[in-house]
Amino acid sequence: MSTTTASKLALFTAAGATAIFFASRTFLSKKQTQRNPKTLTDDATTTTNLDPQDCIQPEDVTAIFDDLFLHMQSVLAQLSQQIQQIQMAGQSIPEAQLRQILKSEFERALVAKQKSIFDKHDVDEDCLQEATWEFLDSPDEYPAVKKSVERFQKLYENVTGEKTVGKRPGQSAVQEGENSVEDVSKDQLLRAAGVYFDALTNAMGEIVLKFKTEGRDLMDPNVAQQLQMEFAGVANDAGEMALEKMGVSMDSFKAAIEKHSSDPEVGRSLAMLQMKQQQELMALGVPTM
Repeated sequence: MSTTTASKLALFTAAGATAIFFASRTFLSKKQTQRNPKTLTDDATTTTNLDPQDCIQPEDVTAIFDDLFLHMQSVLAQLSQQIQQIQMAGQSIPEAQLRQILKSEFERALVAKQKSIFDKHDVDEDCLQEATWEFLDSPDEYPAVKKSVERFQKLYENVTGEKTVGKRPGQSAVQEGENSVEDVSKDQLLRAAGVYFDALTNAMGEIVLKFKTEGRDLMDPNVAQQLQMEFAGVANDAGEMALEKMGVSMDSFKAAIEKHSSDPEVGRSLAMLQMKQQQELMALGVPTM
């Protein structure tokens, strides 16, 4: 395994993000199987006969994806620690093989967890999927659904390297920035990584300060989850904006990490940045995941 693998995983999961939903096809749907979303919107007669509580609402979809995101963030944090332990023991796994392992473990953990989350929200998979697609067809009307789903898709994308954000039935994922990838040297990458981590840490610090000002207890598990969700909502933008200020796109940054993944200096530098970030967040009172 390359020396940067654990740090790459930590780097991109630290940024939060979105996604396995439409990538894995193992997933999703609606609250009562008899409910057809189109019937609710297009058939007034049928609508009058339905209790809204028996139908999946946008808030249901958002809550489900938020729960899944938090759970998978925790799973990835544990995987990152295990990878670091393997590296410290001097073992080596080829990058492609490790990527497949991460994908398999991610999907295994997701499948194991999703049923309990579906049961918690009283939805079945087929209906949830149908409702989610419907809400995503109207992103301006349901921005919270789009944000929650794409944050989860992004998480899956960061783990697997597969483009999934913006994926819809019968369509490929949105390939934003694909043609703007530029070559980034090792020195540029190391500088960019420092800027990126600092931006994430500063964003988290601002959120922590806000929570403390509001009198919230960061050691409360529910507050800690809210902290992670709020951080995930701003981290990608914070990191990307910081990179753009130094002339590096997010796609170019990711490509550079892949390109220099076998360089020991890059691996050590990313590991040190990760450790520094963890220490600073702990000093702020942020509980470990």
